[in-house]
Amino acid sequence: MASITLEGNKINTNGDLPAINSTAPAFTLVDKELNNLGLDNFSGKKKLLNIVPSLDTGVCATSTKKFNDFAAGRDDVVMMVISADLPFAMGRFCGIENIDKVVPLSMMRDRNFAKDYGVLITDGPLAGITARAVVVLDEDNKVIYHELVPEIVQEPDYEKALAAL
Repeated sequence: MASITLEGNKINTNGDLPAINSTAPAFTLVDKELNNLGLDNFSGKKKLLNIVPSLDTGVCATSTKKFNDFAAGRDDVVMMVISADLPFAMGRFCGIENIDKVVPLSMMRDRNFAKDYGVLITDGPLAGITARAVVVLDEDNKVIYHELVPEIVQEPDYEKALAAL
């Protein structure tokens, strides 16, 4: 279990992020067209998992826009934003904000991703959704960088995440 804060108030996650140099847990998430997608769909590419509570918040929207901008011209990398938002809302957000380089993925069908990655918030007002985190994987799905953002209303360290790519 990891502790983070929400506007200074302590909340907890169900575990810890996958260890550096470990193989990332497999997952099945839902894209904006209601298709199931997992790591196997992005074989041979580096992956950045931008894990957020909801795209309907300012910090989550900002991080998604920034990672979308960073993804331009990077055919060797897949950037995903993962949240508990419904695929319809994620698709609408991406359309309005011209997000076309980040793959939005929803935990709509189950919360196993959040549990397996140790980011499921277990208490407080956000219980049941994810903490803010970034996990970077190499082409073989080995974890090469991770960050659990200590204060949920804070942005991740973009420089360190992108340097890992």
